[in-house]
Amino acid sequence: MTDGALESSAQDRQRRGSGPGPAGADGATSNRVDDEAALLTALRAGDERAFERLVVEQGGRLLAVARRLLRNDEDARDCLQECFVQAFRALPRFEGQAKLSTWLHRIVVNAALMKLRGRRARPEGSIESLLPSFHEDGHSTVSFRDWTPGADELLEREEVRALVRAAIDQLPESHRTVLVLRDLEELDTAEAAAALGISPNAVKIRLHRARQALRQQLDLRLREGYLA
Repeated sequence: MTDGALESSAQDRQRRGSGPGPAGADGATSNRVDDEAALLTALRAGDERAFERLVVEQGGRLLAVARRLLRNDEDARDCLQECFVQAFRALPRFEGQAKLSTWLHRIVVNAALMKLRGRRARPEGSIESLLPSFHEDGHSTVSFRDWTPGADELLEREEVRALVRAAIDQLPESHRTVLVLRDLEELDTAEAAAALGISPNAVKIRLHRARQALRQQLDLRLREGYLA
């Protein structure tokens, strides 16, 4: 897997979803915009049914985001609840320039990161033991196996997705969080830097090392015969 395999896969998914739609797609888009505007109006008016609808429509996706960042179901559920509380309080200030789903995603990511900051009192392990090692001539001490079929196809297999999740969970928190924000939640470098309170350069360095460590762990599993 190349350093950008996960990111490229995410970008491919975005491109596949952004191509020309079927006939009538413009009308469907217009209906969705009108529907969201009506929902927002109802939410601002304090309509409880509108809020219940928002929770039903967005709750599962937001919970998955919280789980990816926090790796703990109880913390993720608390985070989701906090997200909706914050959203309800902030509704009067929401101008509707972004989609509701995008706005809620931003809130749940920030709520999860706040929880992670509360954990930072615990010492974090080093990423060095997970990174590939090199000889003095610059060549890797381990010959990486080519992934056949390709990385994108492998990522469609459930066993590989489980393996990727386990490898990501092994990363130190500071590197894992950057990887999740950039490659899974698809924030750009500036957005991830702002969310984490670090410089864009620090995001790039951590992301590069996290991808290196992830590839190293996955290649080790491949050599050990975990995948056919």
